[in-house]
Amino acid sequence: MNPTMMQRFWALIEAVRVNMPLSLDDQSLGQWLIRQVTVQGTFDTREAAILSDYIDSRLPLIRDMVQEY
Repeated sequence: MNPTMMQRFWALIEAVRVNMPLSLDDQSLGQWLIRQVTVQGTFDTREAAILSDYIDSRLPLIRDMVQEY
């Protein structure tokens, strides 16, 4: 994953954090995030597949960041 993709992903997290359903289990939350990146057109299908592994490895961090707000 390149730095530009990471920047776009974290900008998306900032944009959707107020609507993020933190009550979901990790797998469901990861799927919800993938839907968000594809629906919003932030990433194409190939990039979303790459992003899936990144999201899975960062879910605890994502949850912590969103809960802080």
